[in-house]
Formats: sequence, structure tokens, C-alpha cells
Amino acid sequence: MNVWQAAADLVRRSGSGALATVARVRGSTPVPAGTKMLVGAEGRLIGSVGGGCVEAEVIGAALEAQRRREPRLLTQHLNADLAGDLGLSCGGTVDIFVEPLVAEESYISVLESAARAESGLVRTATDWTSAPLKTFEPLAPNPLPQAAATLTRDGRFMEERLQPAPRVFVFGAGHVGSAIARAAAAAGFRVVVIDDRPEYADASRFADGIAVLAADVETALTRYALTTGDAVVIATRGHRNDALILEQVAISPAGYVGLLGSRRKKAVVTKGLKAAGVPAKSLQRVRVPVGLPIGAVTPEEIAVSVVAELIGWRRGEA
Repeated sequence: MNVWQAAADLVRRSGSGALATVARVRGSTPVPAGTKMLVGAEGRLIGSVGGGCVEAEVIGAALEAQRRREPRLLTQHLNADLAGDLGLSCGGTVDIFVEPLVAEESYISVLESAARAESGLVRTATDWTSAPLKTFEPLAPNPLPQAAATLTRDGRFMEERLQPAPRVFVFGAGHVGSAIARAAAAAGFRVVVIDDRPEYADASRFADGIAVLAADVETALTRYALTTGDAVVIATRGHRNDALILEQVAISPAGYVGLLGSRRKKAVVTKGLKAAGVPAKSLQRVRVPVGLPIGAVTPEEIAVSVVAELIGWRRGEA
């Protein structure tokens, strides 16, 4: 669920609530900057800012912020004992900004603008002595890595840069492809499923938010121009279809290209593509077998292994 929209809905409905945002991190911490948690009158509703003792203190601060109608900036030092409780190998420091939700149209409109936007800048004052100050500015997407949230040097504002989630193009809407699409969507990717069989590329087979296209690879790539921020997973019904797609996708700018199958399949497919003139360097970056080696067998298990690898790619770890 979109936490921005959930916050707007909560304050419209109840007139209260609080939003906790990880504003800055140093060292090893359980969640990255920009992570949010929505808190209602009874406690946590959506999201998490770390769990354990950290979250308990943040929920308490959020309930107090609702009562006092004042924001608060918390600093948590994760010492060795606390880091161990949270499953971390070492400690770090995390700053968490807790703001009460305000039942004013100008404030709510910022939440709703952020909920609708693929990219933009949200600035929130950390001191509300005069009045709550929260603004939204549309921005063009920036392909370069950047912090999702940070405090300004003077500490007067928390700035959040909204960027669209990476796209995952799943070629093949069979059992495995469908499972990968569902798991990738659940992990926060924007998912597009492509299959040249209309009975498989049927939007009714997928949840809202997953785009479905009945088309061949040429049509799909004409409609969707691949970028370095995109991932492609090929899971079609056979070697020939896989090769047709890989021939075009391997030379694309896509940042991640994975092919479902065995190492033998990789050898067979890449041999034919090299003979067809596809550069060896382009084929070397293709991940075959796609996914982490966890012994996955069922479509759902394969989906977990693939999406785990996609998450590593998104985080710069794989």
C-alpha cells in the first residue's frame, strides 16, 4: 500500500495520526533512509522503521506527536547489544523524523501529490513553531543513485527525493513467469508482463498494478524503451522464443538481464546468438540460470530466488 496515500486517508478520516521517516543513517542500520511508518491512535498501521526497541520508541514518540501536535527528531545509536537484537553485525546511527498528520488541506495535498507522483521533492520543516511546513515540487526522474531522504546541513528541513521504482519486464506469462511477476510486484518493483499469447497475457490473471501486454518482442520494445534502470527476465515456453527475445534484449541498455534455464541451455542459446552476430560481451552479462542458487523447484520457489537476486541488483549487492 502507498504509505503517502494511506497517511492522507487516515488524517481525512480521523483528523490525526503520525508519520515516522528515517531521515538519515550512518553506519550499519536495519533500514535505509526514506523508510516510513504510519502510526494511528492505537499504534503502528503500515511500514516499519527497524523493529525491536527502535520501533517501540518511535511509536511512543508518534503517539506523543499526535497529542502535542509537534514534530520530533529522534536519534538512535545502535550499540552492540541493540544491534545484536536487531540482527545486525555492527552498530550505526539513525535519525528518525516523527511528524503529526495535520488535517489541513495544504498539508494533505502534499501527501496526495507525493502518492501520485513518480518523482519529485518533498521538503518538511523540522520546526513547526510557527506552522507546519511541508511542500512538494515535481522533478524529472534522475537515473543516478541518490539518498531517498536526508536532513539539510542546517537541520531545518528533511528532504525526500521520490524516484520511480525499477521496472521489471517479465517475458512469458506461464506458471513461472506469473509467479515471478507477482513476487516482483510484492517487492516493490513496477512490473510489465509480456507474452505473445493473448490467453496468457490476460490482465485478469494478474493483480492491479501489474501491466500486461499481449505482443511479440519487437512490439514490446517499441512500446517500452529499455534503460539502465530496467530489469528483464526471460521465462518463455521454449528455447526458440527465449533466443528471439535475448537477441534483442542482450544488446539493450537494461541493467539486469536474466534467462530462466540451465547452464546447458545457456550454452546452446548463446552459441546460436554468437553465430547470429550478437556480441559476446553482451551475452556474458546475461544471468543464466537466473536467480540465486537456493535449489528452487516450484514456480513460487523460483520466483523467490529470482526476486531475491533482483533485490540484490536494485541495492547494488548483486
